[in-house]
Amino acid sequence: MTVSVATLGFPRIGPRRELKTALERYWSGKSSRTDLLAVAAELRARTWARQKALGADIIPSNDFSFYDQVLDTSAMVGAVPAIYGWKGGPVDLDTYFAMARGAQGDAHAECGAGCTHKAIDVPASEMTKWFDTNYHYLVPEFSSGQAFALSSTKVIDEYLEAKAQGVATRPVLVGPVTYLKLGKSHTEGLHRKELLRALLPVYAEVLGKLSAAGAEWVQIDEPCLVLDLNDEERELLAEAYAHLAKAVPSVKLMLTTYFGGLGDNLEAALALPVAGLHLDLIRAPDQLSAVLNAPKDLVLSLGVIDGRNVWRADLEAILDRVEPVVKSGRKVVLAPSCSLLHTPIDLDAENAIDPDVKGWLAFAVQKIEELAILAKALNEGRAAVADKLAASTAAAKLRKTSPKIHDAAVGARLAKVTAQMARRHSVFAERRQAQIGALGLPAFPTTTIGSFPQTEDVRKARAAHGKGTMTDAEYNAFLREETARTVKWQEQIGLDVLVHGEFERNDMVQYFGEQLSGFVFSKSGWVQSYGSRCVRPPILFGDVSRPKAMTVEWWKFSQGVATKPMKGMLTGPVTILNWSFVRDDVPRSLACKQIALAIRDEVVDLEKAGAKIIQIDEAALREGLPLRRGDWQHYLGWAVESFRLTASGVADKTQIHTHMCYSEFNDIIEAIGDMDADVISIETARSKMELLGAFAEYRYPAEIGPGVYDIHSPRVPAVEEMTELLEAARSRLSPDQLWVNPDCGLKTRKWPETEAALINMVEAARKVRALVSA
Repeated sequence: MTVSVATLGFPRIGPRRELKTALERYWSGKSSRTDLLAVAAELRARTWARQKALGADIIPSNDFSFYDQVLDTSAMVGAVPAIYGWKGGPVDLDTYFAMARGAQGDAHAECGAGCTHKAIDVPASEMTKWFDTNYHYLVPEFSSGQAFALSSTKVIDEYLEAKAQGVATRPVLVGPVTYLKLGKSHTEGLHRKELLRALLPVYAEVLGKLSAAGAEWVQIDEPCLVLDLNDEERELLAEAYAHLAKAVPSVKLMLTTYFGGLGDNLEAALALPVAGLHLDLIRAPDQLSAVLNAPKDLVLSLGVIDGRNVWRADLEAILDRVEPVVKSGRKVVLAPSCSLLHTPIDLDAENAIDPDVKGWLAFAVQKIEELAILAKALNEGRAAVADKLAASTAAAKLRKTSPKIHDAAVGARLAKVTAQMARRHSVFAERRQAQIGALGLPAFPTTTIGSFPQTEDVRKARAAHGKGTMTDAEYNAFLREETARTVKWQEQIGLDVLVHGEFERNDMVQYFGEQLSGFVFSKSGWVQSYGSRCVRPPILFGDVSRPKAMTVEWWKFSQGVATKPMKGMLTGPVTILNWSFVRDDVPRSLACKQIALAIRDEVVDLEKAGAKIIQIDEAALREGLPLRRGDWQHYLGWAVESFRLTASGVADKTQIHTHMCYSEFNDIIEAIGDMDADVISIETARSKMELLGAFAEYRYPAEIGPGVYDIHSPRVPAVEEMTELLEAARSRLSPDQLWVNPDCGLKTRKWPETEAALINMVEAARKVRALVSA
């Protein structure tokens, strides 16, 4: 029986981030809707053709998105909150982008040339992380009496578009149960079963239209199956797929799970009336043996190539595991563990990575090539690809033995770490008194999270310096001028604690990784985080240490032009780990502890230089939380200990801040308390301070900066809106706990909206101070 190769999704952004450019031109009014759609169509066509040429037999459609596949699903089923003024019919791009980014004032600047939308002022939908990845999705919102109707035919249109180009695709849908589980409702007592029964006719209609268009198979993603599910949720899955099988028997469904193992949901998954089941054999390799007793007519899609990391596979080892399954006569499809959305596109675009390290890597293109090699070996015998298998084996052997990976000095230092090194000298209440005396801040102190807008001039200067057309001296002078201007402007508007703006930094993780041993970097290895936001994750390949101070000189310069306290700005060890492509030859906990010691050295040096406030961002701490609750304690134990190891080398009077964004805090609030930071700033604007409930219920003892405006939207909130949010925060927490700040860093925003929003924020803080003191 022939083994096929499938891809579950491919990066959308384009080899040169063409989608990012097209989106931002459209949003700024520099291009039309027609221009945007043309770029998108060209990207899709090239992506389908490329996968076909690489040897993929089963190619997805509808994996492309202008912003996020969950938002696409909300548009498909007409789940548009009333605030966006949608009256039914097709969900247009203007409404779609208003949900994604918010909209305000003259819509032309936000929805492109030729836009006919009236002036509007609406916030963006709530955004959070997609399972345990750094990808973000827009949270669906459901209300009492929620109706669903087919309101976007994107999935059908893109299937037909590929078909017209000679590519028979397998359309991809977010499954109905996962979609509902990811959503939220402000209506008490609104049950998912009620929502599911309203939703399923729309899914059946979509499947029917796909069948009529010629689709034989549809990939339907239910990653909720790797979570802890209760009996009611398993019953929802059974009801959903019984309904779809009866309504549209002509379509074969490939039920797709990823990011973990089915575990105790295996029996429920195997009972569903679907034609195929995809398993993530990277995160949960042991589940292969558990499914071999499934009905023989169930097609098994085996996720044998890592869709979340960049390491080259050991192809011989994979064949050793898969060959017995194929020889048993089962119908097998080979695939990545998950969508390749989470990996860079093409390793061949990289020419500056250390040759040895490059030989250990595989990006999306190379991963499809690896799948094609495996399929050929299974179909024609290993001899048919003997040279390629030998190269894979040699690369795996070299990586295991390379002296570039291991540093004896790092190991020796780790061996000397004691428990006391991860403990502050005094408890928070005593430290707080020392910090009040050292800092002299007003009530409701105002600050920002770190970065300021990276303007076109900043990006051009960085590019010119990288190309050698701007000297080191010229570039340094430019950065100093930008920094000094930003520091002085913060003082002018009345911010209480300042930041230097981070103009010298390309990315909050990459900047540190470039100065630490054990990391390499790509030039074109971009990965989508959300919308037009892309990141280039560092590649952590070996032991980590800090050769020299990384931020001290910039802090000293910035404090030298300021009269108010200047924060030292660092990225924490857990976030550096979780936002990197991490080596898989040692436990993640060990790699994190190495990073923690390196950042600890920087914290101590900043304090020696005179810094009174040091922020250690842990934006991604929750992101690394295992998907199964039974695995949480182990992860949180080493993650929190790594943060404390980083932060505990300073005196009581030095105030340690941390920052977290787009996280659900309720279920890890004790771990956040155990971090023992003096101040934590968090994202709360989109949830309208809802997330503070966890801190209030826990009686969080330290100080908190709940974000009062959403920096992921260009919208500028009014003073009154921020004041209301601060009043909501004050109703949940003690006034002497509260700081005032945006949700996150301002790197992606433009200066006019940043200036207006921060001026309003400072005024809102003044109003609340007056209310409290009255």
